[in-house]
Amino acid sequence: MTGRRDFLIGSLAAAGLAGCAGLAGGKNGKGHILFGACRSSVEDVTVMRDLGYDFWEWSAGAAFDPDKDDAWWQTQKEGIAKRPLPLRSCNGFLPGKFRLTGPNADHGPALDYAEKVLRRADEIGVKTVVFGSGGARNVPGDITTDKRPDTEKGTRQYADFCRALVKRVADLKTTAVVIEPLRPNESNIINYVFQGLAICRDVNSPRLGQLADIFHMMMGGDPATAIVEAGPLLMHCHIADYGTRQFPGHDPRETRRLAPYFDALKAIGYAGGVSCECGWGDSKDFAKNAKTAIETMKGLV
Repeated sequence: MTGRRDFLIGSLAAAGLAGCAGLAGGKNGKGHILFGACRSSVEDVTVMRDLGYDFWEWSAGAAFDPDKDDAWWQTQKEGIAKRPLPLRSCNGFLPGKFRLTGPNADHGPALDYAEKVLRRADEIGVKTVVFGSGGARNVPGDITTDKRPDTEKGTRQYADFCRALVKRVADLKTTAVVIEPLRPNESNIINYVFQGLAICRDVNSPRLGQLADIFHMMMGGDPATAIVEAGPLLMHCHIADYGTRQFPGHDPRETRRLAPYFDALKAIGYAGGVSCECGWGDSKDFAKNAKTAIETMKGLV
């Protein structure tokens, strides 16, 4: 399988899908993959800096809470600036209270919320806001009854939301939304990278890109070659160990499963972020486990 995997990656690159790969993930000034983690305290981000991490990732709701006023936001910006690494990416974009799909979809309130998140993110130079938001996007219905989810219509509704949102924020200078495919047992639409790419290409905006969550890809059977297909549309990655969803290197026997995905990132010259969205074990072991994680990831590049 390894030989076939390498052949496929090499063939796709040769075909030109990686030809403009210098743009994959955007320019970061370093020309190589950047490593981060979803940790937010000053203490944890300081540990990450000392270990060689490049950035941290936080919940968009916690970072930019659109329900809070400008005075709160000014104080929040000052707190974010105290971390010794840049806040490069945010997850947890839309709360489940919003309904993007199904017969009761209502995009207006969600668009207002999302726009304020993105404008605050852009103000402090955040590169990507991750659009997983399974609770908001999952198509309502019950597959065991005649009220089955209309996932085809739901996907169109999700795409329409993306299209309307990027029109609202076309003037942003830095921040882009990245579509996150979720494994089938977490979402009933957009489970694979190629499905997100179809929306990115249809919407065709620099404010909308693709995310590859290597954990979801491994668990859902999404091949590493999907990363090569994404090419310059790939703007951000998440990672966790196979099965356990713990930090990379938690089980050294599973590290081999990560290798094809890093091979694909290298094939497209990816220079964006790879962020550990994972469990870290006991908090007292964070420094040790974060060291294992970054050593594991760097060992794959």
